[in-house]
Amino acid sequence: MARRTIAREVSGEGVALHAGTHVRARLLPADPGRGVAFRRDDLGGMEVPARYDRVTETRLGTVISENGARIGVIEHLMAAVSGAGIDDLVVALDGPEPPILDGDALSWLAIIETAGIREQPGERRAVRIAKRVEVEDGDASAALSPADARTFDFSIAFDSVVIGTQHYSWTFSREAFRRDIAPARTFGFVHELDALLAAGLAKGASLDNTLAIEGGRLRNPALQRFGDEFVRHKILDAIGDLALAGSPVIGHFEGRRSGHALNNRLLRALFSDPANYECVVSGANL
Repeated sequence: MARRTIAREVSGEGVALHAGTHVRARLLPADPGRGVAFRRDDLGGMEVPARYDRVTETRLGTVISENGARIGVIEHLMAAVSGAGIDDLVVALDGPEPPILDGDALSWLAIIETAGIREQPGERRAVRIAKRVEVEDGDASAALSPADARTFDFSIAFDSVVIGTQHYSWTFSREAFRRDIAPARTFGFVHELDALLAAGLAKGASLDNTLAIEGGRLRNPALQRFGDEFVRHKILDAIGDLALAGSPVIGHFEGRRSGHALNNRLLRALFSDPANYECVVSGANL
């Protein structure tokens, strides 16, 4: 299959989730084999490849850094890029993180769709899981096992009647991603907000972009799109984090209370041993 990039430049702008500043992101077509890279135009055009080995922080978002350039909260945009089957792309920012937009991946996917897709020379490659790889942290775990498709099985458990225990099993396709996963919004707990603000985080969180849980209720229920939106968003995050492999990962992902840190540890464990995987030509709908 030919590689894919966007057909023309498009942009999205809005508030950054943690920095709280207004940021504009321009999505630019990229040459074959370039992969996905983020560029800080406000730092003289410094670039950071969207790769698992550039991840330097995973608290409340995946952060990549290189040579002093830092880009935070890339997982929603990366999920949309993966969901659209984009191989080569440059994301040019005038701030420290992409705008949060609606707190989902669908808003980014819609922007990508307005650009259109252009095929270009070069083979699309995928990483096929050859043997099971697992990482754990207490009662949380993340694993990849051999499978013929990109499948996901995720479970979460929160001490909150709004979320409780949720489980979702799902098989990737571009159509299913747009329908089942991309619309799922990020979420947070109101009682944690003061501590996050004191730490310089969540300055851009609002009732318009985040499902806000306060005690035993959801403050903004009109924003909720699925009854199990919380576990669906966890799969969205996992898709974005796994996209930092640089190619689609063909295998079965199992997440048990997993987050960005474990997702990144899983990729590092995967690529630490060449016997864990093989590189193959990817299919049309990966």
